[in-house]
Amino acid sequence: MKIGAFICTSCNIGERLEISELEAAAQDQGAQFVASREFLCSKEGVQAINEAIKNEGLEAVAICACSPRVNWEVFDFGKVAVERVNLREGVVWSRFPVPGEGEESVDDTKEVAEGVTFKDELMSLAKDYVRMGVAKLQAYKFPEPYKPEEEISKTVLVIGGGVAGMTAALEVAKAGHPAILVEKEKELGGFAAKMKAQVKAEPPFDGITEPIVGRLISEVQGNEKITVYTGAQVTSIKGAPGLFTVTIKKGGSEEEVKVGAIVVAAGWKPYDASKLEELGYGKLANVVTNVEFEEMAAKGEIKKKDGSPVKSVLFVQCAGQRDENHLPYCSSVCCLVSLKQAKYVRELDPEAKAYIIYKDMRTVGIYENFYRNMQDDPGIFLTKGEIQGIAEEDGKLVVKVDQTLFGEEMEIPVDMVVLATGMVPATAEDPIIPLEYRQGAGFPELELFYGFADSNYICFPYETRRTGIYAAGAVHQPMTIFQAMEDATGAALKALQCLKAIEMGHAVHPRTWDFAYPEWDLKMCTQCKRCTEECPFGALDETEDGTPMPNPTRCRRCGTCFGACPQRIINFKDYSIDMVTQMIKACEMPEPDYGLYRVLALVCENDAYPALDMAAYRRINLPVAFRVIPVRCLGAVNVSFVKDAMSKGFDGVLLLGCKFGENYQCHFIKGSELANRRMENVAETLQQLALETERVTMEIVAIDEVEKLPQIMGKFVEFLQEYGESPFKGW
Repeated sequence: MKIGAFICTSCNIGERLEISELEAAAQDQGAQFVASREFLCSKEGVQAINEAIKNEGLEAVAICACSPRVNWEVFDFGKVAVERVNLREGVVWSRFPVPGEGEESVDDTKEVAEGVTFKDELMSLAKDYVRMGVAKLQAYKFPEPYKPEEEISKTVLVIGGGVAGMTAALEVAKAGHPAILVEKEKELGGFAAKMKAQVKAEPPFDGITEPIVGRLISEVQGNEKITVYTGAQVTSIKGAPGLFTVTIKKGGSEEEVKVGAIVVAAGWKPYDASKLEELGYGKLANVVTNVEFEEMAAKGEIKKKDGSPVKSVLFVQCAGQRDENHLPYCSSVCCLVSLKQAKYVRELDPEAKAYIIYKDMRTVGIYENFYRNMQDDPGIFLTKGEIQGIAEEDGKLVVKVDQTLFGEEMEIPVDMVVLATGMVPATAEDPIIPLEYRQGAGFPELELFYGFADSNYICFPYETRRTGIYAAGAVHQPMTIFQAMEDATGAALKALQCLKAIEMGHAVHPRTWDFAYPEWDLKMCTQCKRCTEECPFGALDETEDGTPMPNPTRCRRCGTCFGACPQRIINFKDYSIDMVTQMIKACEMPEPDYGLYRVLALVCENDAYPALDMAAYRRINLPVAFRVIPVRCLGAVNVSFVKDAMSKGFDGVLLLGCKFGENYQCHFIKGSELANRRMENVAETLQQLALETERVTMEIVAIDEVEKLPQIMGKFVEFLQEYGESPFKGW
């Protein structure tokens, strides 16, 4: 390609760098056209670039100016490849000479080695970046949208016919797309259809109202764009987003349908109360669960097992919840449910009493109004406390409560005890998502999520680890009816966005602008299965002999397969092994024995690279020794990058990625974790080169841990100085 390099002289770049030397570096690397001017991002600057593209016939441009994370749309020149060379944040705003003892401040003329000034080192960094930018474009190939040969389905499958599932189906239909709704029960509605009432979801949020589920059922049944299967089950899901083939079994027959995306809204089930013998369930007749009590109330009668009226009810909050022996989490809605059910007791009999014993009363947000309203009812008694035991005496259940707000043990005789058992996602045990993927059915589980559909909640609130399949409602997390409806609306929107992305041929998320996808040179494949096993999203199937079978519409373009492949046969058109290798080779090494160190930093573009930019905005000083190459994810770092860097003469390699483990933050779930595992392979590579394994290290950094960066980078340079310069420097 014919490449042009444009160098900005504004934002301190022209003040601290020799622009003519940067121009020469770009030309030496192979740029056919080079120009510099102030404010490339201005209207006049962009116009000048466009004119040069037209007049010089440029097919690619290196914009040597500010970070690629800013002015993204400004430097969009249509069908012209663009590489952003970070001279502002990456060089002049983050590299400064360090004052020596007794010096208050120094300028760039400070000598840092014999005959070498800080300005020389700063220029060396800037020129390396310019050369790397041009080298990257020399290996660049234009991505082409992936267009499946098979017709893409615009239908959305919704699994589950409760309030979340019906809401999702209705939202899909309102957007003009057909929806298929599959419910395993004979009737729509789920648990909500068995409820007497629900807490109000409109101001002043202080009472209860008729369940909305009846209206939803009518709307679904009256919508011609929604096909409803009740008493049915999805038994197989094959294919990929836009191209799913789904088998639905109803009665003794099966039917195959084509769908483009899937919303899983299979709901929840109550925690198994038979495990709560210490609270009397299964032993004492009038100890029931909150679900059983709701069903009684819905029938209009709250009675003891012998049919006698109930005059007093005690509600035990967190029954089998927030307990490592049962459910370690809070189900969030149980406090509201018990307050609502206490109101039932009072409405049915104004003389009846309700007692609520809680660990903590959690009525989130505006629902505090409902809690306060119930506090004002003289027949409802609330206290913090621990249940010590429940026994039957003289036809009453006597509940012993300790650690109350009164500071003393209490014994409360009641007619009935209601256990507020928690919500367990329906997907935890049942085969709700029978995927016929190489990595198996269902969603991969992380212990942190206790069976709920895991995702990166902050960045991708409806996603699952299976592209094109979205979670809504209580399979996502415990929530109220109206929260579930809002959640389902979001999941439906994401499903429709997925269909649009597939139609256009680009990635679904998180790299939604990315038209490239991994391509295999299968002639050299050794069937090692690393790519198929390590893909975080199950994007790859395989043949019987282990040859990978890509599914591009499942792919999230993280590059984990690219990083895993020992044969280096997996590449993207705009992110290839050769491209990174050429960038590494474009760096110039100083002569040995001057004490001038060079460190390659392979940096995650999602957290660590933004943190580097933010350090620059604060003018935090970073070591000038580092050459940064942003990567899609640390999972996309191939061991060959390390080998190339060390062979080139780099003194060390630092990998900067997201947190992994229980509180993981990786956009691609386990990229940093995989990179950490691959350090064993890195150690083998270094041993082959007769280099110390400590010359390559990995550190985790969150996007907001800006202050950690100078410590991490500075300590690594100091560590390398103890080892000395690389023996490959100068070869």
